Amino acid sequence: MALLATATGVFAYADEDRDWGLAPTREIRQPPYSAPTPLTVPGAQTISTDELRKLVEDAPETLLIDVAGGADDHLTLKGAVWMPLAGQGLHFFDPVQADTAQRLAALTGGDRLRSIVFFCVDVLCWRSYNASLRAVALGYGSVYWYRGGFFSWREAGFPVESLQPSPPAPEAKP
Repeated sequence: MALLATATGVFAYADEDRDWGLAPTREIRQPPYSAPTPLTVPGAQTISTDELRKLVEDAPETLLIDVAGGADDHLTLKGAVWMPLAGQGLHFFDPVQADTAQRLAALTGGDRLRSIVFFCVDVLCWRSYNASLRAVALGYGSVYWYRGGFFSWREAGFPVESLQPSPPAPEAKP
């Protein structure tokens, strides 16, 4: 178990605060998605495991979105929605962006100030970074990137559950 106390007394799980010295980018990362990530996402707030636990306790309406790839049955944070394609794609004008926009509108009821947390497997996953960028580009104002992802959450001993991917967004009516 890689549990480290930082200078502030906050614990870091599964290397969630590891710094590879990478500069943040505003561009969608292309495959491979499994690689070291920067510490921050432009326009979003990076959140640690302990900060996420507190956010979910204080604001249970917080939307947790898992963007990890995987099979039909998937372990994730309790209460999360699984959107495995939201962290892929080419740019902000591709079909992934349109699908992400529809799904987020449906999940938030159109509330662009609702807290949304994107996460993936761990600090070596760009999919949650990309999904955070997509939400910021769509005008969501309370976007959080949970960089440590599933591995950090599980290492902290917090609840996980198995779930299926979320259904496609409903078609917009003309």
